[in-house]
Amino acid sequence: MTSRTSLFPLLFLVVAAVSLLSQTSPTSSHPVVLHAARLLDVKAGRVIKPGEVLVQGDRIAEVGQSVKHPADAEVIDLGDRTLLPGLIDAHIHLFLHPGAEDLQTVQESVPERTIMATLAARDDLMAGFTAERDMGTEGAGSADTAVRNAINQERIPGPRLRISGNAINILGGHEDAIGYNPAQRVLPNADYANNADELVAVMRQQFKEGADFIKIYETGADSVKDGRLSTPFQYTEPQLEAAVKEAARLGRHVAVHATGEPGTLYAAQAGVVSVDHADQLSDETMRIMKEKQIFAVPTFTIFEYFAEHAATPAQSAREHQVLDLKVQEFKKQVAAGVPMAVGSDVGPFPHGTQAREFVLMVKYGMSPSAVLQADLLNGAKLLGWDGHVGSLEPGYFADVIAVPGDPLQDISVLQNVGFVMKGGVIYKK
Repeated sequence: MTSRTSLFPLLFLVVAAVSLLSQTSPTSSHPVVLHAARLLDVKAGRVIKPGEVLVQGDRIAEVGQSVKHPADAEVIDLGDRTLLPGLIDAHIHLFLHPGAEDLQTVQESVPERTIMATLAARDDLMAGFTAERDMGTEGAGSADTAVRNAINQERIPGPRLRISGNAINILGGHEDAIGYNPAQRVLPNADYANNADELVAVMRQQFKEGADFIKIYETGADSVKDGRLSTPFQYTEPQLEAAVKEAARLGRHVAVHATGEPGTLYAAQAGVVSVDHADQLSDETMRIMKEKQIFAVPTFTIFEYFAEHAATPAQSAREHQVLDLKVQEFKKQVAAGVPMAVGSDVGPFPHGTQAREFVLMVKYGMSPSAVLQADLLNGAKLLGWDGHVGSLEPGYFADVIAVPGDPLQDISVLQNVGFVMKGGVIYKK
């Protein structure tokens, strides 16, 4: 495992410098009433007309067609829009941007990538995503700890974050630096762990450096043979179980990058919290995931992006083949009742554009209401913020956005967020 602790003072200075350029307004000292033509009751899957939210401090005090208007309240009329909870992206990469991922690790310093990450966090927030799960810094170690903490301390704007630090991978595995001159000793995009003992040791280091959860690469590299996905597993079920038990010791979870069998089955048997990408799940894997309430996070947007931005026509054809297979499997998963959460894998495509994920999940078989519940209700559970975010209810954080039109009728309106409030602070109006 590569040590980067010597970079922490420099990272602190970088984040502090960015914070001077990104000051946000403090939480309002007086009540705020948000009024709009509609309000989404996500749990009931219905829209209330009209809708109002009373915000006091960083929390919601009252919700309904009409709420109390205290004498000192500021009333914000958002007109012909729908109020709904801040969106959740359960699979992001703040430390990535469009371009070759391996070259970003090689060419860009960790301080430079940290600056880029703060800008990415701002872009996601302005797009209406008020809570996110960062699934690995891709070689930037625990630099996401500084970004998360700066956001929590209101030094820079960004979503509420759950972070994993560097992901974990085997030597020569899916995220290792393959294809370079070995003598150059190019750093991998993840930390090495080759057995259960090494997994536990790396996890303990990551938790020490601030990780909220652990991200493990369980499968890769992927290929399609005779119309079926083929992907080697990286860890056995007992090895993953050791990781899950170590995380549980601290009240934490393990999430896996896993696209197909048998790695997806091993992950489900071990009791991970989510199977991200989930291109191919066997009947037994789907049964276990439904029984244990393990979330699948499909990440369609990244697959579409790679297919449409491939370097060659042949590569584009291969990417489209994988996407087509993924769509077929997704329909089976929905029919089988596999719990879904919404994650886009944003980073390799531009931050702030990931609401495309909602459109694709509806396109490929879910109703707008089901997708919104997967995002807001299941997303809150997956991130460990159930009862705090994901719904407009008294006592919840005042994370509120507004969109034109009705998302239950046209999910694409989520791509046009015109108002953003997080914790009672207005970031976009």
